[in-house]
Amino acid sequence: MERKSAKDTSLVVSYLVMPADTNPAGNVHGGVIMKHIDNTAGIVAYRHARANVVTASIDRLDFHNPAFVGELLTLKASLNYVGRSSMEIGVRVEAENLLSGEVRHIASAYLTFVSLDENHRPRAVPEVRFDSEEACRRNNEAIERNRLRKLEKQKEKAHTLKC
Repeated sequence: MERKSAKDTSLVVSYLVMPADTNPAGNVHGGVIMKHIDNTAGIVAYRHARANVVTASIDRLDFHNPAFVGELLTLKASLNYVGRSSMEIGVRVEAENLLSGEVRHIASAYLTFVSLDENHRPRAVPEVRFDSEEACRRNNEAIERNRLRKLEKQKEKAHTLKC
C-alpha cells in the first residue's frame, strides 16, 4: 500500500446555521455540531482508507463558545494518526458572524475511525506522511493520546475482571 500525505485527505466544510438547528434562544444544539463533526471526520477517514469506515470513538469533544442561528459553521478536519486499521481525525469548529466577520472557536474533537473490509472486519489502511511541522506536531500529540487510550482500556479491563 502506498504511503499517503495527510494534507491530501484534510477537509474544510461550511454550514449555514438555520433555525431548525437551534434551541428557542437561537443557540446551536450540541448534537447538531456533533453530527457535523462526525460526518466531516468520516469523510477524511474515508478519503484516506478508500474503504468503508466507522466511528470507533470520540476521544474528546470540547465546546468553547456558543454558535447562533444565521452564523456560518466551518469545520476543519485533518488526519492526525494512523494505526494498522484505525485513524485519528482532529476537527476544529469555528463560527463566523456573517454581518460582522467575527470568527470564534466553537469546538474541538478527536475521533477514531476504523476501516472495514467487505466482511465488516478491520482492514489495513495506508501509512501516512506528514509534510509540515504543524502536521508532525498533531501526529506526536495523537500518538500520546493513543497511548493514553490504551492505558485507560487496560485499567477498564482490570477493573471489570475484579468485579
